[in-house]
Formats: sequence, C-alpha cells, structure tokens
Amino acid sequence: MELHQRIVSAPVDFGAVRTEFGLAADYPAAAVSEARDAVDAFAGARADRREIPLVTIDPPGAMDLDQALYLERTGSGFLLYYAIADVAALVAPDGPLARESLTRGQTFYFPDGTVPLHPPVLAEDRASLLPGVDRPAALWTIECDANAAPLRWSVTRALVRSRARLDYAGVQADADAGRPHPSIAALPEFGRLRIEAGIRRGAITLRLPAQTVVRDDEQTGIDHWQLAIEPRTAADDWNEQVSLLTGMCAARIMLDGNNSNGSGNPHRTGLLRTMPSPAPAALESMRRTAAALGVAWPAQESAARMLATLDCNTPAALVLMSEATGLLRGASYTILDGQAPDTVQHSAIGAPYAHVTAPLRRLADRYATEICLAYCAKTDVPQWVGDGLAPVADTMRRTDALAGKVERACVDLTEATVLSPKVGSDFDAVVLREANGTRAAEIFVADPPVLAKCTGDPPEGQDIRVRLTTADPATRTVTFGYPAASEPTAS
Repeated sequence: MELHQRIVSAPVDFGAVRTEFGLAADYPAAAVSEARDAVDAFAGARADRREIPLVTIDPPGAMDLDQALYLERTGSGFLLYYAIADVAALVAPDGPLARESLTRGQTFYFPDGTVPLHPPVLAEDRASLLPGVDRPAALWTIECDANAAPLRWSVTRALVRSRARLDYAGVQADADAGRPHPSIAALPEFGRLRIEAGIRRGAITLRLPAQTVVRDDEQTGIDHWQLAIEPRTAADDWNEQVSLLTGMCAARIMLDGNNSNGSGNPHRTGLLRTMPSPAPAALESMRRTAAALGVAWPAQESAARMLATLDCNTPAALVLMSEATGLLRGASYTILDGQAPDTVQHSAIGAPYAHVTAPLRRLADRYATEICLAYCAKTDVPQWVGDGLAPVADTMRRTDALAGKVERACVDLTEATVLSPKVGSDFDAVVLREANGTRAAEIFVADPPVLAKCTGDPPEGQDIRVRLTTADPATRTVTFGYPAASEPTAS
C-alpha cells in the first residue's frame, strides 16, 4: 500500500456552499448607492490626529482595513494609539445600508472570495484605513504601565492617516532581523507582556493546527484548491493582544464608566461578548486525559498555564488542546440594559470583553463603539444604538453560528474532493480523541492536513496508520479506518 502520498490539489466549486446557506454576494442597489455617496457625519467635530504615524497589519491582499496602530515605549510603560474605522459616521442609522448590514451581520469568508457585510466601495475604499489617505476613525488612547497593564483609556472621533500597510510575515521578519517599523518597535515586548498577563488571568489560547483552503497557484486554466495549515507567526499573537486589550477597555467603559475600576454599574448600556466559566466536568476530563498521557499538571496550576507550556509538535499537546475546546463553550452576546446579567466575563479571555475593533467585518462593533464614544464624551448613547442592541445581538448569535458552519463546509468539501481519488490508501495520523458511546474517534492527518473521524477505536494520543475508507464530495464526508491493512492488530 502506498504511504506518505503527496496530494496537491483539486478543482472545487464553493458556489454550492453559498447556495446551501443562502448567502448572496450581490448587495441591494440602494445600499450600494448609499455606500458610494457616504460622507462623514462628524467631519466638523473630529480631532485632527493625522500626525500619529499609524500603520496597519493585515494579511496580504486584504483591503478592508479596520485597524491602524502606533505603539511607543515611554519612560514608565507604553502608549498605544489604536484607530478603528468609523463606520457609524458613514452609515445612516435608518438607511438601506443599515438595514442590509443588520441582516448580514458579518462578512463571510470563502476560499474564492467573500460575502461582505458592507459593499466593497465602503469596506475596501471609503471607510478602509488605507495608507496615505485621510480617514474618519474612532481613536483609542491607552496608557499602560511597564508590565503593559492598562492605566487609563479613552476613545474619541478623529481624523487619521495611516503611513504604511504591513503584513504579519513582514512584521515578523523585520522583528527577527532587529529592524522593526518604528511605529511598532515596541510591539514584540508589549505583545509578550500581554500574553503573559493573559495566562495569569486564565486566558486560554489553543494552538491547534488551523486548517485553511488555499488556491494552488501552480495550476493554470482552472481553479484548483489545496488544504494547508494556516501560517501563524508571533507577530499575529502580538497584534491580537492589541485588539484584545482594546476590547477589554471597551467593556470596562460600558460596565463602569471611563477609567473606573469599580464593581460594575448594571444601569449602563452595553453590548459584551461573553463566555461562561468552563464546566467542572470538562476540567476534570482534561485532568484525567493529561494524567493518562503523562503530562504534568499540578493541582494548583490553571488550564491556561498548563496549555501554554506544551510543545505544540507533540501528540500529547494536540490531544489536550483538542480536548480544551470543550472549555470554550457558550459564547454569546450580553446586553447591558439596566438588569444585572448572569455573567459579564469572557472566560477564554479571563476578563469582561467587547467587540469594537472590526466594524467593517462585524456588525456588533459599530454599536459597541458608539456606546464607548458616548460615555467618553459624557453624552447620551444615541437612541438608535440602544434600540438596536437586541436585534444586533440576535443577528450576531445567528451569523456566528452560520459562519462556523460555512467555514467547516468549505474545508469538508475540499477534504473530500482532494482525497476522493485516494480511497483505500494509508496515511499517518495522530489520535486526538478516543471513541466513546456517542462519537467516533477523531484524528489529525498531517499530509494533507485533515481532521476527520476514524472507526476502529484507535488509542488516544498515539501515532497510528489509518486507511481512508470514505471521501465523498457530495456529502462532504471523510472517514478513516484503524488499523490500516498494512499494520498488524494488537494480539
């Protein structure tokens, strides 16, 4: 039986997935017209902060640039300026664009394109923080101490101009070479301090292999797609910490008032991203798994600390991080409306948190940002924001679930299509979860990178050889069997 086969790519049509989930790429003409003619509703009331040498960090080719940052090391800590595209200034609260974006909720990403929250003329041009052009922004100013802990924070409307458009690989290469862009020279130190602070809070970061579908550029004349592991650099993690910190400051503004560290004011208005604490049974199950795998986990050590110490290249780490997904359940949106909510915490972050940094791609951010702007300016929250929180939260819950299904469907379709000629072939795999009475075992095949079900009750945490038994593009189903015919069974 042929082993370690190099499977390159296959033609895949993602149109069926769009149709199945009812995602139309075309935007209504009235909404496109509004986006094309949009003007800044606060043009005369903005602080001119074009002197701040902001830069953006995004994947190559991205045009919907929500965020631009400038970070400097001060004598006592760090000063962060974080500019967020001011979408609310360009979208009329009761216009066709607002109504359509309320239906869409967020941008849906497909390997061959997007189904956008906003028309490209707005998201990729008029509102995007492209370099060298003036743009309206919600500008966050966050002062931190020497450990990168926030001391003071605020947000105001400003006019900004990005200096450069950077990508993660370039930021990482420049940092490694000791020649970072001057606007983010402090980012590596800041990011590492914030990551360590997250571990102390109990923030859980999973470093599982992230599957993605990419175009095979070596093929010509037809779209061929291949499975890959999404590259992630330390620069991705550093940049993520800037967004997480801003979201935590936003939550504090909504809960307590600007720069307050009190116990929370339930009469304030807000929209938080929340997640309940992990179920005790899930933690107990993880401890049993760690013990079975021989992974040391002291009783007083948090799951966050244990996971952070694992070597991601070992089978035990893959197993424990796969099981840790069970700790991260129940994410939702919580409205602050005068009633004390059941929870204001986001357990995976270890703090209250709000979405405010991606308004071009996620509807909730527009509303949460407006609340923070109002509180910082000591003005009333606009009525359209308060009235819209319930339908926005409903839309976000619905579309978050849909986005997960769409992403999984695209990967499943590619897996099944790429693997379909290889049914009956053998592959090396790692067992992530054993089978039990309600589920089949789950395995990870590294080449091509596939997460799939496996029959035959393979042992958890072991390197094994499996046989591909099913790869059906029509049902988007891939199944492996253990043991492979060329591998003897245990006597």
